Amino acid sequence: MPERRPHTVARAAEVPPGSARVVRAGDRELALFNVDGTFHATQAECLHLKGPLGHGRLAGSVVSCPWHGWQYDVRTGENEFDRALALETFAVVVEDGDVKVVV
Repeated sequence: MPERRPHTVARAAEVPPGSARVVRAGDRELALFNVDGTFHATQAECLHLKGPLGHGRLAGSVVSCPWHGWQYDVRTGENEFDRALALETFAVVVEDGDVKVVV
């Protein structure tokens, strides 16, 4: 199994609070979110029909999939309707203005 390490995915200034975007960390495509200045990363695809969560609408810490409205807490990955379902989440650190995701 490859060693998990941080990958720089964006500059913090490029992802303002309340926004989401699609990023790449190594060979993984991820969704990156800025919740009031704290960054969170999840798998890129919704569990429902693989909608692009990085293009979803972020309200507080909850992202809504742009395709069918499935909602997830980006801090934990938990689905808002069925807590037994959860996205894969990744550790995020910010160093010198660089947002890094550990994959």
